[in-house]
This record gives sequence, structure tokens and C-alpha cells, in this order.
Amino acid sequence: MIKIAILASGSGSNAENIAQYFSTHKNVKITYILSNKKDAFVLERAKKLGIKSKVFSNKEMKEQVDLLNLLKVEADFIILAGFLLKVPENIIKAFPDKIINIHPALLPNYGGKGMYGMHVHRAVKENNEKETGITIHYVNENYDEGAIIFQASTALTSEDTAEDIAAKIHLLEQEHFPKVIDGVINK
Repeated sequence: MIKIAILASGSGSNAENIAQYFSTHKNVKITYILSNKKDAFVLERAKKLGIKSKVFSNKEMKEQVDLLNLLKVEADFIILAGFLLKVPENIIKAFPDKIINIHPALLPNYGGKGMYGMHVHRAVKENNEKETGITIHYVNENYDEGAIIFQASTALTSEDTAEDIAAKIHLLEQEHFPKVIDGVINK
């Protein structure tokens, strides 16, 4: 059985989509949904889905010991689904090419520290981009610089608002993220 832990900081729609995708999978189990925010809605989703959850502080993330020990027992792969903290080097080294993130733009564009969610969509809109998309990539020690696994794009019009762009990105995330994870972990 391949064990997956999901790290999320927000509402958790991607985490829920991934959990539902793998709920009937014969050799994959979502073991934990972990969050650095005690009021993140992803924790309610975890409860509804019957998946164990845990909240950890930013300090615990930096100290890594308890979190790393939990992950070593409970996860073969770590999926970042709207997780906003930088993953410490100890965890990256313990899970080489086993930590996967999704970014709401076509990297290397619009990546790096502070580039997440609506910050990305507003920047895409301000630059009058004709397309944007998602990038699924491995996590390394630098924000959004890990090897790219998959990208999908969507066309934009001059009438699209940042909110319209966010909706288009959300559709791409929901369509592709679970399938790409499945392809990576079952190769």
C-alpha cells in the first residue's frame, strides 16, 4: 500500500479532490491531512472524509523532528495542496522526488516566494497574458524550482478578471492533479 500525506493551508478543495480520487484505489491510501493553520477548512474536509488530520505550528515545521517522524511512518509520498510554507531541507532529503506540489501558473513564470493564489492570478492579469495554467512539480529547497512533472494551459481573454483566471486554474487543478499524482506514484 502506497501511503500519501497531504499538506494544506487553506480550504482544501484540491486535498478533497485527491482524497476522493484515491478513495477506491486498491494500492493507495491517504493517511493524513496536515495543516499549519488550525482554522483551515481543509481540516473539516478531512473529518468529513474520515481521514486523520493534524495541525502543526510553523515552529514545529522548522524544528521538523515530530513532523518528520510522523511523515516517515505515515507517508511514502507528500502532496502539497495549497500549502504555503517552505518545506524544510530535512524533509526534502528524507523524501527525494517524493514531494509533489501544484502551482497555479506555468512555471518558471510567476513562481517564487509570495507567488501563490490570487497574487499569481492578479500578476497574470496585470501582464495581459494570453494563456496561463498549472505546473505540477517536485519540491526542492527553492520555491517553485523543482523538476516539472506536468503542465496544462488555458487560454485567456482580455475580459478575464483575476477571479475568472482563478476559476479556470481551479478547473485544471481538479482535472489533472490526482491523475498526475497517480501516474507518478504508480510508475
